[in-house]
Amino acid sequence: MEESLVRPRSLTREAAELRSGEPPLPEYVDRLCARIGHVDPLIHAFVPEPGRHDRLHAEARALAARYSGQRGWEPADRPPLYGVAVGIKDIIHVDGLPTHAGSALPPGVLAGPQAVVVDRLRAAGALVAGKTVTAEFAASAPGPTRNPHHPGHTPGGSSSGSAAAVAAGLVPLAVGTQTVGSVIRPAAYCGVVGFRPTYGRIPMAGVIPNAPSLDTLGVFTADAAGAVLAASLLCDDWDGRWVESAARPVRRAEFRNILLGVPTRTYLERAGAGPEAIDVFEEQVARLAAAGLTMDRLFPLSDDVEEITRPLQTINRFELARSHADWFARFGGLYRPETVAGIRHGQSIAGEDRTAALRIREHHRTQITEMMRECGVYAWLVPSATGGAPQGLHSTGDSAMSAPWSYLGYPAISLPAGRTADGLPLGLQVVGEPGGDESLLGLATVLERVLAQP
Repeated sequence: MEESLVRPRSLTREAAELRSGEPPLPEYVDRLCARIGHVDPLIHAFVPEPGRHDRLHAEARALAARYSGQRGWEPADRPPLYGVAVGIKDIIHVDGLPTHAGSALPPGVLAGPQAVVVDRLRAAGALVAGKTVTAEFAASAPGPTRNPHHPGHTPGGSSSGSAAAVAAGLVPLAVGTQTVGSVIRPAAYCGVVGFRPTYGRIPMAGVIPNAPSLDTLGVFTADAAGAVLAASLLCDDWDGRWVESAARPVRRAEFRNILLGVPTRTYLERAGAGPEAIDVFEEQVARLAAAGLTMDRLFPLSDDVEEITRPLQTINRFELARSHADWFARFGGLYRPETVAGIRHGQSIAGEDRTAALRIREHHRTQITEMMRECGVYAWLVPSATGGAPQGLHSTGDSAMSAPWSYLGYPAISLPAGRTADGLPLGLQVVGEPGGDESLLGLATVLERVLAQP
């Protein structure tokens, strides 16, 4: 393992240091660009940008002037992400930077107004370090990004560059999107935290769509505390009290009040999880149970995994084809084969089939949410991925572990948890009730501490 490539940075610590003035922003930008210049040629997390250093210094000067002490500002008055460098997936529009979406299409064709999520980050004081590499149009044709833990392996996708950039310590925060598994899986493969909130909790305006009924913005950080900070600034109607109240019973050792639902081995095997991933997952479940948390083999999903994957694929492919109808008609020859296949499949799906799939989803969502409330299930635990990151860059991996929750629109977070025999990171996925993002993140901070204990 290339240890020098793996150096995740705490978002909360970095934000606190920059707000205090140490390091000064010019020094911080120099360090940031030096790290990117040294490491990124090895992992290709960022879209190349020749003028990055000068642009960031100019933006840092403007930010410092806005919150200068000469104008009566104290460090405590600085915004929560003052000067913090963030990576933005290259399907998300950023003023001043072109959007390529991992494609060969002319950037001018793809241009659009700056995304709401970037507006919120910049309002919080963040500096955009650059665009991170994505699979073409956030679909299945992978980009050049390599896994910082094992550069011969995929970092996952489609938010490949965002996950790798955080794992390599290029930035402490990066934004990605998930349609099926594009935040949770790369977070697991790269050994970082990936949080995908409830569908619709972060506005998608300014993001090139893949499948609008499924697309969700998410974040990558080094730890759960960073995910809490990012979510508090990006999610609509955030209520931080729920994060504290979710964690407080655990701090009082009242673990028995929290019921976590766990799938059977049969479900995991039929969903495609490998033996090593299942064994490590069972070890994590045993550790949490030993700490006093209540586990139950109560699980809402049928062992017939096709029951969910079929309608999910119908929605995804139908909407992918419609999202690209104009561009594909004009520039179809520039699309990569994997994306072409997905679009062609979607073109063959009838509108009534997609409508039926959406009705099935509503049925499943209602049924599972009622089950959570009736049985008192606080969250579901499942592996974040079917195993460690596959070797090679021809694929971004299997999304089977996160597909059901993307289909349902439930919030989920991947916590680093265990490794394969080859040293590849694995993740534990924690899934909450829709709208319960704050409670889920409160629980995640607790589980993270338990899993970190020797």
